[in-house]
Amino acid sequence: MTKPKAPTLRQFQDRFPTEESCLEHLMRVRYGDRHDCDKCGKSAHFYRVRERRSYACEHCGHQVYPTAGTPFHRTRTPLRDWFYVMFLFCSTRSGVAAKEVERQLGVTYKTAWRMCHEIRKYMAIGDGDEPLGGPFRTVEIDETFIGGEVQGRGHGYTGNKTLVFGMMQRNGNIITRVVPNRRRGSLLPHVTANVLPYTEVHSDQHTSYTGLEGVNGYWHKSVNHDEKEYARGHVTVNGIEGFWAQLKRSINGTHIHVSGKHLPKYLGEFEYRHNRRDRPETMIGELMTAFRR
Repeated sequence: MTKPKAPTLRQFQDRFPTEESCLEHLMRVRYGDRHDCDKCGKSAHFYRVRERRSYACEHCGHQVYPTAGTPFHRTRTPLRDWFYVMFLFCSTRSGVAAKEVERQLGVTYKTAWRMCHEIRKYMAIGDGDEPLGGPFRTVEIDETFIGGEVQGRGHGYTGNKTLVFGMMQRNGNIITRVVPNRRRGSLLPHVTANVLPYTEVHSDQHTSYTGLEGVNGYWHKSVNHDEKEYARGHVTVNGIEGFWAQLKRSINGTHIHVSGKHLPKYLGEFEYRHNRRDRPETMIGELMTAFRR
C-alpha cells in the first residue's frame, strides 16, 4: 500500500488560490454552513459581506468575523500569506526561521517573527496531550539540556541552558515539558500526569527515577549509560534520544538559538510534526482547524 504523502505546494495553491478562499475556509471551520445567530437566535446561513472580513445572518443581518480571536484578527498581512507560512511549517522537518519568512513574503522581520510564533502556539493547541502508554505498552522517559554548557550530570546548569523532560510511547507520540531541574519532584509528577497506569516505563539510571516502580502500577526498567549500556534486550531510551538529536540539529541549523522563554512553543511545534510523522497528509488540515471557536 502506498504511504500517504503531504500535499504539494501546487495542491495547496489550488486549494487556496485567493484571499476569499482563505476567509471562506476560516468561516466554515469555525462556524459551519449554518449556526444559531447570537442576535436573533435563529438557525441561519451567513452570507459574505463585501469590503469586510465578515459574514451576515440571513435573517437579521448580524455580522460575524471569522478572523476574530485568531492570529489573523486586525492583521494587515494577507490571509494567503498566513496560510502559506502554515504550509511551510507542515512541509519541513527542521522548522522555519523567521528570517526565511521575511525573505519569502517581503514582510518586516517583526511581522515574520510574530507569524511564526503564533503558528507554533496553534500547533501546540492542535496537538493536544493525549495520555501515553497503558497495559502492554512501553514509554521511554528522558531529560536533556537545550543550549549553553552543562555542569556535569548534576542538577545545575549555566547561562541560557534550559532543561527539557520528555515522555515517548514506543513507536508512538511524544510529550515534552520545560522543567526547572532534574530532581524527582520536578520530573515524576509529569510521568504520573501523562502516562497511563500499568505502563512499562524505560529510563536511564538517573536517581530521580528511583521509586517509580509500582507507582500507578508501572513496571520500571532502566539502562546504565555510565557503563556504556544503551540497550538491554528491548529495554532502551534510544527512541526519545533520537528525538532530542533531531530537535537539537533543527534548532542549531535553522534557528541558531532559542531562548528559554519561547522554547515551549518550539517544543510544541516539533511535537506536532513528530506525532504526525506517519500521516503527513493530515498536518496542514489539522493545523487549519485549530482555530475553532
